[in-house]
Amino acid sequence: MKTLKLMIAGIVLIFAGGLQAQVSVTIGTPPPWGPAEATGVRFYYMPDIGVYFDVNTGEYVYLSHGAWIHAHELPGVYRHYDLYTGYKVPLRDYHGERPWENHAVYVKSYPKGYNHGQYQKTFGERPGDHK
Repeated sequence: MKTLKLMIAGIVLIFAGGLQAQVSVTIGTPPPWGPAEATGVRFYYMPDIGVYFDVNTGEYVYLSHGAWIHAHELPGVYRHYDLYTGYKVPLRDYHGERPWENHAVYVKSYPKGYNHGQYQKTFGERPGDHK
């Protein structure tokens, strides 16, 4: 009986050693206008317009009349905003699902005009800028 228990315990240990807990976080494909240095980042904050972008869902999140709106396009007031030249803050240290809940912190840390004039390389080229 003792030998049987030892054999079972040995078999369990062999199988347990072969198993590994795997945790993976899937980040969606960044848009071509996304900052190239932001590989693996889920959210960007655009301080000039106060808008967040969720790489996983491809949605912009912005405040409208006191409510946070999720949309696949920027609101009409920003339809002429240049996503390629506008500065994007990669939210590297945020690991939740709703960074806009900390909006007051981001507005204070990254005011409008943050890093103006500083070139930010993007993942892709603007359509029509092929060289």
